[in-house]
Amino acid sequence: MKPDLILLIVTILVALIFDFLNGFHDAANSIATVVSTRVLSPKLAVLWAAFFNFAAAFLLGSAVAKMIGGGMIHVESVTQYVVITGLFGAIVWDLLTWWWGLPTSSSHALIGGYAGAAVMRSGWHVIIAEGWYKTLIFIVAPIIGLILGFTFMVAIYWLLRNKAPRKIDAWFRKLQLFSAAAYSLGHGGNDAQKTMGIVASALYGAHYLSAQELAGSWGKFHWPIILAANASIALGTYFGGWRIVHTMGSRITKLKPVGGFCAEAAGAITLFSTALAGIPVSTTHTITGAIVCVGAVNRLSAVRWGVARRIVWAWVVTIPAAALVAAGTFWLVRLFYPAA
Repeated sequence: MKPDLILLIVTILVALIFDFLNGFHDAANSIATVVSTRVLSPKLAVLWAAFFNFAAAFLLGSAVAKMIGGGMIHVESVTQYVVITGLFGAIVWDLLTWWWGLPTSSSHALIGGYAGAAVMRSGWHVIIAEGWYKTLIFIVAPIIGLILGFTFMVAIYWLLRNKAPRKIDAWFRKLQLFSAAAYSLGHGGNDAQKTMGIVASALYGAHYLSAQELAGSWGKFHWPIILAANASIALGTYFGGWRIVHTMGSRITKLKPVGGFCAEAAGAITLFSTALAGIPVSTTHTITGAIVCVGAVNRLSAVRWGVARRIVWAWVVTIPAAALVAAGTFWLVRLFYPAA
């Protein structure tokens, strides 16, 4: 087997491992609210979320994948070494924040790692400014989730102000199944696509895809890329990251079914919109913003602001931290293999 082919296989496997860890790390995004409100047991919740993560392969297109694959970094500067060291930077940061129990963004880690490796190889001119403007503008996705969550919560309180709390609770325990499913679709549709873009870039770097195919539907690799990425993230979600479930589901604020429904619905709408528009956003920060605001609607003291502050700091440093790890890794690779 040729060395280039072995490197390609290793790169794709690393990308799918990252995708698995993305699901593992971000399992809380899909299930924390439905578990904390006791609508589903943890085992049933992860199965529910994993199924809809995979189903997103057939529903939300590949616009985000196209942005990651060719809209943020000039593809002529991409080699398999850039891809694999970028993935390494993202994986290291994901594992560290998983260990610390912080719901940081795997998406931001991925784009930060990819950019860090590419810049280390070719310089700053490799960056496509337009793609980064879109991404950085929508780094405020938590604020969108926050506003929608607040709006839904206030509207429901007003519309159902004369209903018995027990009846409201019973209604929203059922509705939360739908909101959790919708959020899991958005999570799979947004995050799995980022890995699709990376895998397509690796195939391009190994000359298995032309520039035209990379910008189009990936030729004969279209469905293999999509199904592999969605299956990996679904498996990661199924095995779950319980340390972060605890943070998201109970340490930020205590949720009731109506609050869980509002947070998930707000997150799902945000993710559907950005996925169809081809804008990679953080699923973690989107749901975190919604949970914080839903808790604050009742009273500001219902939110544990110390935990929220740690999450914000992790949010700010994720892209540069992953970029630095990836850039350092690429530099080490080039010491031993100057052609990288």
